[in-house]
Amino acid sequence: MTVEQFDPNHVKQTTTLETPNKVIAEQAAQNSQQSEAGSKIGFVSLGCPKNLVDSERILTQLRTEGYEVVPSYDDADMVIVNTCGFIDAAVQESLDTIGEALKENGKVLVTGCLGAKEDEITQIHPNVLGVTGPHAYEEVLNQVHQHVAKPKHNPFVDLIPDHGVKLTPKHFAYLKISEGCNHRCTFCIIPSMRGDLDSRPVGDVLGEAKRLANAGVKELLVISQDTSAYGVDVKHKMDFYEGMPVKTHMKALCEELAKQGVWVRLHYVYPYPHVDDIIPLMAQGKILPYLDIPFQHANKRILKLMKRPGSSERVLERIKKWREICPELVIRSTFIVGFPGETEEEFEELLEFLREAQLDRVGCFKYSPVEGATANDLPDHVSDDVMEDRLQRFMAVQAEISAAKLQDRIGQEYLVLIDEVNSEGAVGRSYMDAPEVDGKVYLTDEFDVKPGDQIWVQIIHADEHDVWGVRVEDDEE
Repeated sequence: MTVEQFDPNHVKQTTTLETPNKVIAEQAAQNSQQSEAGSKIGFVSLGCPKNLVDSERILTQLRTEGYEVVPSYDDADMVIVNTCGFIDAAVQESLDTIGEALKENGKVLVTGCLGAKEDEITQIHPNVLGVTGPHAYEEVLNQVHQHVAKPKHNPFVDLIPDHGVKLTPKHFAYLKISEGCNHRCTFCIIPSMRGDLDSRPVGDVLGEAKRLANAGVKELLVISQDTSAYGVDVKHKMDFYEGMPVKTHMKALCEELAKQGVWVRLHYVYPYPHVDDIIPLMAQGKILPYLDIPFQHANKRILKLMKRPGSSERVLERIKKWREICPELVIRSTFIVGFPGETEEEFEELLEFLREAQLDRVGCFKYSPVEGATANDLPDHVSDDVMEDRLQRFMAVQAEISAAKLQDRIGQEYLVLIDEVNSEGAVGRSYMDAPEVDGKVYLTDEFDVKPGDQIWVQIIHADEHDVWGVRVEDDEE
């Protein structure tokens, strides 16, 4: 039910370097045994959860080879910046971060989505030591080897957890199931950066999920550019997990993930027909009744200009059907206002769709003319003043919906996963809340818990975005 100016591909910035404007990713140090003899690498990760997973993989390989990950520019022999390049603001943030790293350290490698535009980086920052594109793990390591010698590595001293280095808190993790995307949305350049759909073998995905669950992860957030399309590129071929055949398909994957005994949350799901088969799994309690579906708009003409599938009428029918099967279902979505050519009438149609759909969680952002996107060539671009007005009106409508839906939660009891405990009490999330982008559950004066605990909570108060609750006894305790 949260409404925010939201870029779905730029959720949170994470870094291992302590600077005034950045967050310290202490997990990188906590999850790795540092060697005094190891060459020291600083690491900055920008952008979406998919980029975060890339950072985790690079860090894991660095630690496997004995490199030490350090939390400051001064201590680092080299800095790696994993960039985002989805919209102009993210590009500028990436370029600024590269500049800061060069100023503070001087030896900088660049990777990630913006790395697909090497000329754009080297034109502004010609002194970077190397540039690679997204998920270029081996290339990044090869460049590191060229400039920072491999340390003497004792595998019995420098131990790496089975699940690798993680930048998320220990109790939740992102599980990336594929790279790339086969869609050609006119406002997006991700396929040009990350390529077409490339599904991971389902056995590898399930093996990683098991390692994470064994390490204490309580929630798996399934991510990709297009989660619904998982396995399309390999024609849903059969793979093996622990000696048993498993189809490379979204439903089969969900069924197997459900056996891990942790929360399973689905993100970036296109509303393909086979998504209907996932809803019964949610109704049965096998995976969380939560769907993150980026609808982007409701007007048929605008969707066609965006090269997005679906129509508002069919979407509303399917949402109604899903809720009949699984009344607890929470739907999150993202929308663009001010797409080139969007008329006032078409925007009003979007607002009416919001009122009818009654979505639980909604993010919205103004159209941004990303360099290389074909939508830039469309006529009748909407002025920034009009886009800002539409954004505010959109947010106001969804805020009313959000407030009313959260009021209905008062008196209900939910299982809550604790994320933090501060001076005022505990803060957690229910099944309705994904980390970083959704609401929170506040437990004032509740200190007898720790991050990763799951407790039952009764909701006693709500505003437009968040809820407050009190702990209740679990009957099973």
